[in-house]
Amino acid sequence: MAFADNLKQLPRISHLAAIQLLDSEGAVAATIENKPGQVGSLSIYNHLGQIYGAITAEAARKGLELYAEYTEDARQNPGKHPNIDRLLALAADGKGLLRVKHVFATGDE
Repeated sequence: MAFADNLKQLPRISHLAAIQLLDSEGAVAATIENKPGQVGSLSIYNHLGQIYGAITAEAARKGLELYAEYTEDARQNPGKHPNIDRLLALAADGKGLLRVKHVFATGDE
């Protein structure tokens, strides 16, 4: 399936302001916000966190499937899609892990 079709199958994210990805030390390695240009990644990472409990190598491989046509574009253009690059690295490493911390929208924004 195409990326847009995959997104339609994922849980809603309107309750999220962002997701923080935490490394093994608990430091924020990345933040994906609920804003234009990041909504698809927020949806995918949220889904992976719900299904796998963290972004593991297995979760990364599933995420790469969900990104569909953008995964190949990321492989051909390193740095163009940092959220996909992160999954490519985790999948290749086979043992990395990022914990997912949800930042909930408060309605005050």
